[in-house]
Amino acid sequence: MRVLLLTEQLRRPVPGGIGTYVRGLMQGLNELHDPDVDVTLWAGPDRLPVPLLTRAWDAGALRAPRGFDVIHATSLAHPRVRRPARLAVTVHDVAWRQVPDAFPPRGRRWHEAALRRAWRDAALVVVPSEQTAAALMPDSRVHVVAEGSDHLPPPDMAAADRLLAAHGIAAGAPFLLTVSTLEPRKNLPRLVDAFARARPRLPEPWPLVVVGPDGWGPTLRPQEGVVLTGPVEHATLNALYHRATLLAYVPLVEGFGLPPLEAMAAGLPVVASSMASTGDAACTVDPTDVDAIADALVKVGANPDGEAGRRHAATLTWKAAARAHVALWQQVGR
Repeated sequence: MRVLLLTEQLRRPVPGGIGTYVRGLMQGLNELHDPDVDVTLWAGPDRLPVPLLTRAWDAGALRAPRGFDVIHATSLAHPRVRRPARLAVTVHDVAWRQVPDAFPPRGRRWHEAALRRAWRDAALVVVPSEQTAAALMPDSRVHVVAEGSDHLPPPDMAAADRLLAAHGIAAGAPFLLTVSTLEPRKNLPRLVDAFARARPRLPEPWPLVVVGPDGWGPTLRPQEGVVLTGPVEHATLNALYHRATLLAYVPLVEGFGLPPLEAMAAGLPVVASSMASTGDAACTVDPTDVDAIADALVKVGANPDGEAGRRHAATLTWKAAARAHVALWQQVGR
């Protein structure tokens, strides 16, 4: 069986969680090494920037290459597919419906139109969680495949220490961590407010380190004790997970939730809103309740224990995710 895996997300300036999914799935396929499946990666013609590529796909002006049994779009952006090839599409979430105010109008329109095209064209729809499946219409083409925790490279402790020192945090000093793109649905203003309420009650006035690229919407307002690092290399991120006291991650809605799972793989305790990735291993809070978030930061900060999270993360691997994808490709490819 020949499969074409679309990887244009990796050409974007901020690949985000979808980029992590693409890289993780590629890693899992390499580990699986199924001789019955030949996977080709395709990011579209090099001459087209990704925004123009997406528009061409939307308009049906650029089709997928011939010669493949299955063409798997790793996001809602996808080309038209020539028969007898079958199209698979991964739908990571429908957050633009669940929290519409957290998306610009143009983004909502594009996502809605792209989802309609996916329903029209796809023989298979992969989602990362039962929550995402429930948010879609019931359909036998929808299959849940959990994502993995084992994609980060070994931690670069020296790089993390240099980063922290540049922001006034001494080597070995405790700090709280959050990791996300800075955009409205990630709920960072409430997290920062909760941190301000929790900080006087922590064992020490630890800082909150915010890691991630700028998205869209209002910028995060400066506040005492809050350190914005911007994006960091993956090895540095893994080191920050190993160095931190806890991870706080409280988006309004999440299709799966990779940062908490990455943190758990490093043995870091997690305070999070309800999401599929954490199972029963996080301290779960209502993302709209600032006091509840603050109380959780104090509780977990006073007694950090990440062993339950580490055990949970070990059950979720990209090799298992790749095996599930291959089984589904074989099912629709027939």
